[in-house]
Amino acid sequence: MAGLTPLLRAAAPAILLRYALVGTTGVVPCPSMTLRNVNIWEIFTSLAILGAFAGLALWLIFRKRPTAEELERARRLFLVQSGRIVDGMLLDVCEVDAEDGRTLTMLLFSYRNGGVDYECSQDITDMPGVVDLTQIRLGFPCSVRHQPGNPQNSIVVAEQWTGLRASLPQFPYYEDPEPVDISHLRPGRG
Repeated sequence: MAGLTPLLRAAAPAILLRYALVGTTGVVPCPSMTLRNVNIWEIFTSLAILGAFAGLALWLIFRKRPTAEELERARRLFLVQSGRIVDGMLLDVCEVDAEDGRTLTMLLFSYRNGGVDYECSQDITDMPGVVDLTQIRLGFPCSVRHQPGNPQNSIVVAEQWTGLRASLPQFPYYEDPEPVDISHLRPGRG
C-alpha cells in the first residue's frame, strides 16, 4: 500500500484486491455514499399508504362492535340458511340465573350425528314471540339444525324456523281391504 500514488489515496478510500483484475492497477475505489434522489410521487405514495393504515387502525379502534344478542341472532340466521337438519329429542326447559342478574330460559335437547350423541342447550330468552313455553312438550322428537363441520353449533328454534313439533305424527289406520285379484298378472300360476 506504500507504493500507491498519493493522488489515488486522497481521492477515495481504496480496496486492495488480492488478485488484480485484468486491465486495472489492482486498486478499486469504493463508491461514496450518496442520498438517493426522491421523486414527488414516491412521497405521495408513501403518505397515501401511511394514511390508509392509519384509517384502518382508527376504524378498528372506533367501530361499533356487535352486541352478544346480535352475534347470537347472526349465528341462528347462519344455521337456518346453511344448517343440516337431523332428528333430535327435547329433554328439558329450565331457567338459569345469569351473572348479570337476568334469568335465562334454556331449551335442552339431544341428537345423534355420525354415531355420536350430542346434548346441547339453546337460550330462548330473547324469543318470546317465537317460542311458547306452554306448548313445548318434553320427550317429544324435534328437528335440530347444526353446522356440518361443527355439530356442537346447533339450534332447535330461530326467528324464521322452528324444529318443534306440535304433536306426534299420526299415521292413518287402514282397514284390511278386500284382496285384489292378481291372477291375470301371473299366467300359469292360477
